[in-house]
Amino acid sequence: MEITYELQSSLNPDQLRALGSFANTYGLRRFRVDEATNRLSFEYDASRLKETEVAHVLRQARIPVLGRVEPTATVSQI
Repeated sequence: MEITYELQSSLNPDQLRALGSFANTYGLRRFRVDEATNRLSFEYDASRLKETEVAHVLRQARIPVLGRVEPTATVSQI
């Protein structure tokens, strides 16, 4: 599963290190920060973690999250 959050502010080096540490500990597969849109995306194993647990990990790391960004559907044209 992948989830994206809008960030309140840019992440500092300590917050990025905390994310790396949590990713290894909690089974978050990978994360990416999009500084242009101020968003943080996580890929995680939904069989091991729930979305609420991902949010809890972010709060523990003091990541300034405003809220979840709903995925946008894409329509392919033939």
